[in-house]
Amino acid sequence: MASMRPMIRLARRHAPTCPAAPRLRRRFATASDVRNPAAAAQQQQRSDNKVRIVEVGPRDGLQNEKKSIPLATKIELIERLAKTGVSFIEAGSFVSPKWVPQMDNSSEILQHILKQKTRSPVPITYSFLAPNAKGVENATAVLQQHPGAYLTPAEALSGTSKKPGVELAVFAAATESFSQKNLNCSIAASLQKFADVIQGAKQRGLRARAYISVVLGCPFEGYDVDPHRVAEIATSLLEMGADEISLGDTTGMGTAPRTQELLRCMAAAGIRNEDIAMHFHDTYGQALVNTAISLERGIRTFDSAVGGLGGCPYSPGATGNVATENMVYFLESLGMETGIDLDAMADIGQWISGELGRPNDSAVGKAVLGARKPGAAASSI
Repeated sequence: MASMRPMIRLARRHAPTCPAAPRLRRRFATASDVRNPAAAAQQQQRSDNKVRIVEVGPRDGLQNEKKSIPLATKIELIERLAKTGVSFIEAGSFVSPKWVPQMDNSSEILQHILKQKTRSPVPITYSFLAPNAKGVENATAVLQQHPGAYLTPAEALSGTSKKPGVELAVFAAATESFSQKNLNCSIAASLQKFADVIQGAKQRGLRARAYISVVLGCPFEGYDVDPHRVAEIATSLLEMGADEISLGDTTGMGTAPRTQELLRCMAAAGIRNEDIAMHFHDTYGQALVNTAISLERGIRTFDSAVGGLGGCPYSPGATGNVATENMVYFLESLGMETGIDLDAMADIGQWISGELGRPNDSAVGKAVLGARKPGAAASSI
């Protein structure tokens, strides 16, 4: 990270400041911390190098594809991703097929996950978007058909169960214009709806994730999205019971100084780094720059999509998510640990791009594949 520091210092000089406020930290001391502070410090250092990747390809990556994707292809994508070492996969969305027809078979995907026990090197939590009470109802109907097939909170604490975890997610917006276009209601009205969704998830023993879109630029209101407003929305969602907030640069307009300022405002609002994930799109080639800024600020969870899949139907011109292959290579080049098999991820990116009839948008994935070709090393000399 040393090479990034001059850039980060420059970003700090040019970024507006957020009013300082006491940080609220929800930390829990353990007896072992007291008895062995040196061991506790070593554990903290190890965990600080670990980064969690949330693979969003099967949901966020596919939802905007025009070509109808067979259920078997979606399931194969999820199963192949599960073998790479990722621990969180966005698998589907319980939304009306009228609005997102590509997600019409999410019930079948959840049933498959609960019945088939997909092999994976690490336990996996599968996330499904449920934007309203109807979405929760539909997800619950599937879960009730398979009692005992998914992880309960008690089993999650024990750390011994191999069952899949299930998470329900909601999507808020940082601007009124995007909220009206995407959700057909104001930000305030959307938050009222999400309270029921989040509480419904918690009552069923499920994790709840909340996304906030267009946090660093809106296709309708421009670049100047108020970071204080984003922090207020995030605080409201956490108070409702959300386990994590994913801050989405949906348009890819984010820059280093504005990413820095957004995270400074989140900290000033008392929101822990552990409760934040960053979700970057690479429209302007800034996703990894903004990732470096986020790492420097202490963020350790990032969303990405294999092959750079994605886009947003309500954000004209926005390209795909930052590619998982690019993210893994970048993070591990900085000495961070992702636990993800880069070669396997590169294979999946090439395969799914072919299935969709679209170019592979991962520069790293293509480089990894190219390096395997006979004579590749000799031809580069």
